[in-house]
Amino acid sequence: MKKKQKKNYILPLAAVLCVLSIAVMIFALTRQEVQTEMGEFTPPPFDAAAQVGTPVVPDGLGYSELDCQAYKVSLCGKLDTSGDLWLTNPESNEVWLKVRVLDAKGNILGETGLVRPGEYVQTVELTTIPKSGTPITLKIMAYEPDTYYSAGAASLNTTFA
Repeated sequence: MKKKQKKNYILPLAAVLCVLSIAVMIFALTRQEVQTEMGEFTPPPFDAAAQVGTPVVPDGLGYSELDCQAYKVSLCGKLDTSGDLWLTNPESNEVWLKVRVLDAKGNILGETGLVRPGEYVQTVELTTIPKSGTPITLKIMAYEPDTYYSAGAASLNTTFA
C-alpha cells in the first residue's frame, strides 16, 4: 500500500513543478530587457571633387570596368603617388559608391567621398604614401541612396605603382 501512495504524490508534484517552471520562464521572458548597443553611424560625405560625366582616362593606368553583380564600377588598377584613381559610377547604377585604399594590414591610406551615378572622381587623397611595389587593396563600397544600407563591397588587390 505504501508504494501506491508514493505514486499518487509523484504525479501531482511533477505537474506542479512543470507549471512552476513554465511560469518562471514566462516571467523571465516578459521581464527581459533587450539592450542592443549599436555604434553611431555617420553617413560618409559626398566627394566635393566629383564631376558629372564619363572621364577620359590616360592609357596605361589599368582603367577598366568591374561587374560587381549588384552594380558596376570603373577605376584604375594602378595607383601611384598622384592618387589618380578615376573612380567612375556609371549612370546605370542605382547605388552610391566610394573607395578606400588599404595597406596589407587593413589600415586606411586614403578614401574618396561618395560618388553618385553618372559621376566620377579623378583623385583619392592619400594620407600615407606607401613605397612602390607595396601591396594595397582598393575596397569599393556601395550604399543604397538615402538609407545608406550596404549594397555590397568588392576588393581589388593590387600593388602601389
